[in-house]
Amino acid sequence: MALPVGPFGGVFQALWRCCLRAEETLCRALGVQLHPALAIQTPVTIPEASDDERSDNVPSFLDSIFWMAAPKSRRTIEVNRCRRRNPNKLIKVKNNIDMCPECGHLKLKHWLCGFCYEKVRHETHLIRQEIKAKEGGPFNSPTVETVFLYENEKPHAEDEGKRIVEQKRKRPSWFTY
Repeated sequence: MALPVGPFGGVFQALWRCCLRAEETLCRALGVQLHPALAIQTPVTIPEASDDERSDNVPSFLDSIFWMAAPKSRRTIEVNRCRRRNPNKLIKVKNNIDMCPECGHLKLKHWLCGFCYEKVRHETHLIRQEIKAKEGGPFNSPTVETVFLYENEKPHAEDEGKRIVEQKRKRPSWFTY
């Protein structure tokens, strides 16, 4: 039993003892023995059910209790740090990093350099514009292989019968024939 403590602690303790004595005296006089009880919060009004529902769905006092799992004790800072900094969760060391031969930035081996990708995307956009201007629409493309020729380039013998798209600029060093 916890007694209230404060600036008037002595007064509250005296009142508390007086209430306990009065309760014991009343129980002895009536011949009633008090037992501990379970206190739960329930709705103020219970909705009335029809006759056929009353037999099936009888409300239980457990319906009003909000059941939720709770941790038994707090995790310490050391345990949290060990869990977060577990070697399995750390970033793995990569040994397959190489320099891009074109721009010199770091990249993964056998991957296209992220900085060089923008140049490739821009060149592809220009090639598509040339094809669109030559064909006049998306549904006019022939079903033959396409060859791209830049300025000062001549078609080879194996390019005969293929669609040739000519560009009016110099071929980029990374775009091989």
